[in-house]
Amino acid sequence: MAVELNHTIIHASDRKRSAEFLADILGLQVQPEFGPFLPVETANGVTLDFAQDDGKITPQHYAFLVGEEDFDHGFKRIQEKGLTYWADPHRTRPGEINTNDGGRGVYFADPDGHYMELITRPYGSGS
Repeated sequence: MAVELNHTIIHASDRKRSAEFLADILGLQVQPEFGPFLPVETANGVTLDFAQDDGKITPQHYAFLVGEEDFDHGFKRIQEKGLTYWADPHRTRPGEINTNDGGRGVYFADPDGHYMELITRPYGSGS
């Protein structure tokens, strides 16, 4: 059997707010509650399981490979929400997107400071 990522847990100070935030950006739906989790399922079946955490949240990084139309939708939602966004992971290029590997990419933070990224080409895949 091939190895595939099935799910990951994302700790959130308000799991509903965080799940809805990301689902809105990505054009996805928050799935019904599963145990202590609120899942958001991606097109390849991986679920992001949002868990309530009343302690200190340690920000993590999550990158999403999306098509051009999905990037347009997500980037529009980032702008409509008035979010700060960056072209680079070091946050030195605010208000810009990147064109790495002949695609487009953007970084932004979720409500708990998790570092989210949208890319249209995998790293190392193009010129």
